[in-house]
Amino acid sequence: MQVAKDTVVEFHYTLSEADNQIESSHTNGEPLVYLHGNEGMLPGLEAAMEGKAAGDKFSVTLEPAEAYGERRDEFVQRIPLKHLQGAKVWKPGMTAIIHTDQGRHQVTIVKVGRFNADCDLNHPLAGKTLTFAVELMSVREATAEELAHGHVHAAGGCGHSH
Repeated sequence: MQVAKDTVVEFHYTLSEADNQIESSHTNGEPLVYLHGNEGMLPGLEAAMEGKAAGDKFSVTLEPAEAYGERRDEFVQRIPLKHLQGAKVWKPGMTAIIHTDQGRHQVTIVKVGRFNADCDLNHPLAGKTLTFAVELMSVREATAEELAHGHVHAAGGCGHSH
């Protein structure tokens, strides 16, 4: 079966930037799984997956616009320390999680004060040209429930109420 809209794709990847490996799904042994064609994947990576089949191995290089976007210098915001999750003591360069109306976001600490921290809201990989080395493990039809919810369900359901 080939990767097409509404198929569930399972794949391993190694992500690099300028010959420096950033992360790999092989590290924890678990492949990534997503529902193709439902905006759950980087647009450039999803486009490269289209038409591929289980067992295919390929590499794709994405410009920032196809990955995490260009870096925007004005994306620095002062956030109260009580809203930062992930550590008790904050230092510049650390990453934190914040909850917003749009969901969870990762931010990078730029400067820390007594009650607030200046945080860079850009994705850590914004502005970078990224290369994904991909190995497709499996492709299957999505279930009716997965299509209705717009995401893949692990064995036993998705864990949210309907």
